[in-house]
Amino acid sequence: MEYVSTRGGVRAVDFEGALFSGYAPDGGLLMPQRIPSLDRDTLRRWSSLSYPELVKELCSLFIPAELVPRNALSDLIDRAFSRFRHKDVVHLSRLKDGLNVLELWHGVTYAFKDLAMSCTGQFLQYFLEKKQKHVNILVGTSGDTGSAAIESVRGQKNMDIFVLLPKGFCTQIQELQMTTVIEDNVHVFAAHGNSDEIDEPIKELFTDVDFARKFNLMSLNSINWSRIMVQIGHYFYAYFQCASSLDTTPLPVVEIVVPTGGGGNITAGCIAQKMGLPVRLVTVVNSNDIIHRTVQHGDFSLAKSVKATLASAMDIQEPYNVERILWLLSGSDSHLIKTLMEQFNISKKLKLPEDLHRKLSETLGSCSASDEDIVGAMRRCWEENQYLLCPHSAVAAHYHYSQPHRACLHPKFSCFSFFSSIPRCCLAPASAAKFQDALLRAGLVPQILPEITALTAMETRSTPLERGQDWAQELRGRIEAITQQW
Repeated sequence: MEYVSTRGGVRAVDFEGALFSGYAPDGGLLMPQRIPSLDRDTLRRWSSLSYPELVKELCSLFIPAELVPRNALSDLIDRAFSRFRHKDVVHLSRLKDGLNVLELWHGVTYAFKDLAMSCTGQFLQYFLEKKQKHVNILVGTSGDTGSAAIESVRGQKNMDIFVLLPKGFCTQIQELQMTTVIEDNVHVFAAHGNSDEIDEPIKELFTDVDFARKFNLMSLNSINWSRIMVQIGHYFYAYFQCASSLDTTPLPVVEIVVPTGGGGNITAGCIAQKMGLPVRLVTVVNSNDIIHRTVQHGDFSLAKSVKATLASAMDIQEPYNVERILWLLSGSDSHLIKTLMEQFNISKKLKLPEDLHRKLSETLGSCSASDEDIVGAMRRCWEENQYLLCPHSAVAAHYHYSQPHRACLHPKFSCFSFFSSIPRCCLAPASAAKFQDALLRAGLVPQILPEITALTAMETRSTPLERGQDWAQELRGRIEAITQQW
């Protein structure tokens, strides 16, 4: 299994090379050269597996045994999931009105990113210990990525992590989960800008090939293929939990609704679908609706500004993983993707070619939700189930509650559904306990967890990045200084 750039400008690398990469040197994103195809018998055999066992099976398809022997891979994944609070690692809650909520947030930071990040941290440690190598990890976060990345590598002697958070755009709890980690290898920067603005210096450093190579720069954002790979497991587990029976021909279809920000999770869903999993995918966004506009109209263009919403981790205008989805749907046409993305990078506007847009709209349904919609879904779910949703999960629940009895474009809710009669699973990316202000806005009583309350009394540490500063240069200087200590 080798990995190639979506823009076709670099030589293929193995899994280790992909793991230690950020953006490809040509500005693209790494993807498997070939997507494995699973037959009906494999799906039936996997249907009784636990979530960790499914992740092991999936990872073994993308990580050759010559690189990581199967027993070592199994141990790494067991170690990754050992800190999760739920015995099943993830849990499906079956609620009223056919609302199935897959809780992906039982990790250390109460967010779904703990799942892939914990595995990726173990994979990194495996290779670094073998090669006695040091890396510098560069991460931008819109909320949960930073804390999950920090927890996956904190205290590790052969990794330093540099996290940029958008000051004022995360919740207080999300910010404290990063700034209260006082470790020699953890370096947090509080940037006075939004999520898209903090991505710019990160991309600048990765595309400076000499600098990235000299300082062993890598990413734990969903730029990193390893995170996408682990997240494929969400879809298989959701499918097996919700499918009525695997004894029918054809296999039953399950609709999976995916709250979407940078697009890494929905990319994993598209790969699962490509592997043969019979799922219908719906990408749901907040008022920052570029993905919804792309699916509905082929309009991959920036709005005038990022809108601050209750679902703050999804306040993203440039969902970079869309490039991976377009590459998949184009039949791995790197020349086309390079042309399209270079056009977008210049003008920040892109109209998809008609054929590519048709394939995208056949692959994905989509929906956007306002803050009012989010609050409404949170209230309804509580009233009907006494179950608290985080605002991101509520975007998915809004889609579920808005569906008519037949497939159509609903003018009021601006959501497209493939089917209404098939089972539906909404992915829940975070615990409601992290979003107390949103719960109060919905008139609900927040969960007060001791671990989260304790954060407010802890020491914090971060470096401010002010507007007008050269953020890329500030990062270069810190990375150079830290590396000189080795």
